[in-house]
Amino acid sequence: MTTSTHTVKIYSTPPHQCSYLQGMHASNAFVDPAFIPAAESYQALIDQGYRRSGDHLYKPVCLSCNACIPCRVDTSRFSLSRSQKRCWKRNADLQVELQPASFSDERFALYRKYLNSRHADGDMANPDKESFRNFLFAKWSNTLFVEFRLHGKLVSVAVVDVLPRGYSAVYTFFDPQYSRRSPGTYAVLWEIEHARMQGLPYVYLGYWIEESPKMNYKSHFQPLEILQDGHWQAFAEDTPSDTPKPHENISGTIGYE
Repeated sequence: MTTSTHTVKIYSTPPHQCSYLQGMHASNAFVDPAFIPAAESYQALIDQGYRRSGDHLYKPVCLSCNACIPCRVDTSRFSLSRSQKRCWKRNADLQVELQPASFSDERFALYRKYLNSRHADGDMANPDKESFRNFLFAKWSNTLFVEFRLHGKLVSVAVVDVLPRGYSAVYTFFDPQYSRRSPGTYAVLWEIEHARMQGLPYVYLGYWIEESPKMNYKSHFQPLEILQDGHWQAFAEDTPSDTPKPHENISGTIGYE
């Protein structure tokens, strides 16, 4: 935990069903909702493993496992794999537009189509306009909607927070009709390349979870860095992701620089 004269109150949630690992229970640490982070404090919290969902900043603090491991890509060292080169070439005909975070019927229709196709049996299915806003927007963040279009048709949207030292990939949704293009992979490749062009050293991909097919793809973006024992370090194929953690009192304060 970073030592600093600045502190933020942290609260913990009671255990609930894990969204990623069947049969597991999860708990989260939440930053005080009254705290409005500036760009540098948001960066510092991201560097300590926190993520954003709407206006809320959180990180998993599960008592029984350590499966959710924060990860990021070093944009200056990233190298395309063969399959990623094919993905990049396959999507070369897409037009990219950077838009400020805002609601539109076109975006919402694509978001709804994506969730009802990919998460029909989950709690995100059948979203309404309010849940779209509450999940993707934050009043205090510098958020972009990166739109990917094919002949004018919106086929994919990557929601990205712009940080002082990188991009934070918040979410990506796309038209399932174009799944063969691997739009999720292409969105990450675009974020890495665009961040590099902007002189930003990192793209933060959230949590790598080895046992979750929805989350373990992140190890394909190499070289990957992970946050373990309070330090960012190189990802290794034998990285343990299920080490039990001792009980700890989560509620309290956290320092940041």
